[in-house]
Amino acid sequence: MSATVSEVPSESGTPDAPEILLDVKGLKRHFPVNRGAVFRRQVAAVKAVDGIDFQVRKGETLGLVGESGCGKTTTGRLLTRLDEPTEGSITLEGRDIAHLSTGALRPLRRDVQMVFQDPYSSLNPRHTVGSIVGAPFRLHKTLPSAQVKPAVQELLKLVGLNPEHYNRYPHEFSGGQRQRIGVARAIALRPKLIIADEPVSALDVSIQAQVINLLEDLQNEFQLTYVVIAHDLSVVRHISDRVAVMYLGKIVEIADRDDLYEQPMHPYTHALLSAVPVPDPDVRTDRERIRLRGETPSPMNPPPGCRFHTRCWKAQDICKVEEPPLVALAKNHEVACHFPENAPTDRLKAHPIRPTD
Repeated sequence: MSATVSEVPSESGTPDAPEILLDVKGLKRHFPVNRGAVFRRQVAAVKAVDGIDFQVRKGETLGLVGESGCGKTTTGRLLTRLDEPTEGSITLEGRDIAHLSTGALRPLRRDVQMVFQDPYSSLNPRHTVGSIVGAPFRLHKTLPSAQVKPAVQELLKLVGLNPEHYNRYPHEFSGGQRQRIGVARAIALRPKLIIADEPVSALDVSIQAQVINLLEDLQNEFQLTYVVIAHDLSVVRHISDRVAVMYLGKIVEIADRDDLYEQPMHPYTHALLSAVPVPDPDVRTDRERIRLRGETPSPMNPPPGCRFHTRCWKAQDICKVEEPPLVALAKNHEVACHFPENAPTDRLKAHPIRPTD
């Protein structure tokens, strides 16, 4: 389990409100679709991320899950400002970083780092491990040149690698070792936030647990905050404090880990969890497997109303015309659904369903 969320006094003076490190509001990323050989004009847009809101508390791990193409990786690239948002705000410790210039972003790189999915393609094959892991020190000039090598060797030791491998190249390491190199590079400047995009999906199952445990140990030692993007719900359950579920560019549910896995409210979350394999023949026989009908709609032309209504077994007329807002139906549990499951009846009365004409 990840590090305990630090407790700080809130604005009302109560000590039970965790400090917010990252606050995302109305975040959008639309990729234009152009036509014309000479006069290229925009005819449509791929709505990869289409208005999401969430917060990340200092010291916690937020898991971001969903099927392929839902916008998880694009969200991660927006948070690290590797991509420019179309709209919305990304507030890091009270400062909106969503539309900063390249020059203004340079100091930000010390505070926000990323661990990429493919541990080989994210490392320059022409550079040694010492050059790769030492690059943050040289670029940000945080250490004298004579101290870079000892600092890099200490980082290699910290992530479970041999410090004597300083002069080796990425191709001389296994996949798990290469991912450890990527982790060492990410934590070199002690960032406040690390975005981990599918950090173990390219690794053997036998190595995945080792890398996950490494991330947790580093979080406990350096008080790191993670946003972990993944499609493996078992990995997310192990490492996350809270989980956000994305579908077609929208966050449809966000809750504490145990609440979401034990009492999912959104039908899409319920379907995702029903697909998680259970290594027990008896449990597998008794558990209901939900098979979604149809294909995921195109993000270039998402359906009106609730985006999940074309595949939802609970959809009614209101779902086709009115988009449900993301509202809290239980403590620390928000869901965007007109007909949620496992929701307290008193909360449903507080958010009545409005009939359509």
